[in-house]
Amino acid sequence: MIKLLIVDDSALMRRQLTMLFQTQGDFEVRQARNGVEAVVENRDFQPDVVTLDINMPEMDGITALSLIMAERPVPVIMVSSLTEKGALATFEALNLGAVDYVAKPGGTISLSLDVVKAELLTKVRGAVRARPTRKPSGAIASSAHRAQPLKARETPVRASFKAAEQPAPGKNGVLLVGVSTGGPRALEEVLPALPADFPWPVLVAQHMPASFTAPFAARLNAVCALEVVEASRPMAMEAGRIYVAKGGADMIVTRRGGTLTVLPKPEASEYLWHPSVELMARSALEHIDAHRLVGVMLTGMGYDGADAFTEIKQRGGRTVAESEDTAVVFGMPGELIARGGASLVLPLDKVAAQVKAWAARS
Repeated sequence: MIKLLIVDDSALMRRQLTMLFQTQGDFEVRQARNGVEAVVENRDFQPDVVTLDINMPEMDGITALSLIMAERPVPVIMVSSLTEKGALATFEALNLGAVDYVAKPGGTISLSLDVVKAELLTKVRGAVRARPTRKPSGAIASSAHRAQPLKARETPVRASFKAAEQPAPGKNGVLLVGVSTGGPRALEEVLPALPADFPWPVLVAQHMPASFTAPFAARLNAVCALEVVEASRPMAMEAGRIYVAKGGADMIVTRRGGTLTVLPKPEASEYLWHPSVELMARSALEHIDAHRLVGVMLTGMGYDGADAFTEIKQRGGRTVAESEDTAVVFGMPGELIARGGASLVLPLDKVAAQVKAWAARS
């Protein structure tokens, strides 16, 4: 049985969520009405996973999360509103150690729950296997264009070569980054470590709803040496610029007037996750020689991008999979490794250095 703690100040929401999970047959559910009760229940009930509302009386979700992570770290799924304010609070929660979030749409509680029911069940089940860790305070420094890296345990490279022996990608390379669950924290470590003179464009597909990606791009822009933008319209790909795929859409690479361009397009129904890592990488392969591509697969549930990144490697490009030791959820990098598509397997705090080395040698 999965021990689940539901934390929400709405009695109706608690009741609806409890019914949802109890009918699955493999959940033992307990409730808390606010952050104070959540901290106590985390200690006494010792749940395997927690769903945590943000706006609550007596103690809000952010404060409760910080106390939970300090006392007894547990996988936490934040339940957040689809607003810019809700997005900013969610990023703060992810920075404190929450592993994922579910963005609840507006409207009545029953209708809202119907919209996110499948996502909620999937994320709660996936979170049970997550590795919750509290990020040290001050790890994101808005006053400096550099984030302090997390202390990650280095793991052996699971490949038959060393990083220094790898041929560099071709001139004018392109860096592709795919990420999902646990992604904001991972990106906030990797991307600020890229220097201001990084010579390639960087394309990022992070699974997020539409209202979250613009605030997230702005948050990254404040801590990165490179300019970070949301790819909300057609944009020419420029060296030293980071393009975050717009939520609620997919980002593809194309050519306009002979110029490599990224542009958003409606979500493609044949892909399960959005913005799609698979579609981003496949469109890049259509217009860019694989030798010029580097794919980085970070933490996330599922297998989005694993096939396309494997093809990049098979056609002469380079790929990195985040190691299991540092991934919040090892699904996406694990799938890439299982397909033989990872040139290197590295802990999170080594990824940027490897990418910089490849770029420098090009």
